Amino acid sequence: MTEEIDFILESTQESMAGSIAHLEKEFVNIRAGKASPTMIGGVFVDYYGSATLISQVANINVPDARTITVQPWEKNMLGPIEKAIMVANLGFNPMNNGDIIIINVPPLTEERRRDLAKQAKAEAEDAKIGIRNARKDANTEIKKLEKEGTSEDLCKTAEDEVQNLTNSYIKRIDEILAVKEAEIMKV
Repeated sequence: MTEEIDFILESTQESMAGSIAHLEKEFVNIRAGKASPTMIGGVFVDYYGSATLISQVANINVPDARTITVQPWEKNMLGPIEKAIMVANLGFNPMNNGDIIIINVPPLTEERRRDLAKQAKAEAEDAKIGIRNARKDANTEIKKLEKEGTSEDLCKTAEDEVQNLTNSYIKRIDEILAVKEAEIMKV
């Protein structure tokens, strides 16, 4: 019977780790004023009739902290890439010089920084909800095992372990959020 509890704990930990990984991925998309290829990495461009990620039709570079350059592999893709960046509504104004697209990343205003910090808090709260849902699912499974005859002590220990996992992952989310907020608010 303890194998089942071990399995529940393992899958709970995987689920919680997945929430953290998702949060970190979302935080990459919240820009903190520094240019990064990931800022436009999720933009889809019309490539011969099919929606394709911009990174699959062009090289994306960051020559300095405030500039992103996009160099398409085919010259005729300059227009569609420029249009896709505008349509993505990322707050960028791409400039096409005939060879590459240059994007100047504007410095963040105080108000925009606060909005981004709010957005980061919302993402962190979503991750915490994911952690709590994993805890709930694990506790439900443990209760089922208890009804099926697993010892009460084993089940209580497992529930305590699930709670300890929950606490450690929630603490980790708070730490990641604090780092991101500091990065966003730094001028």
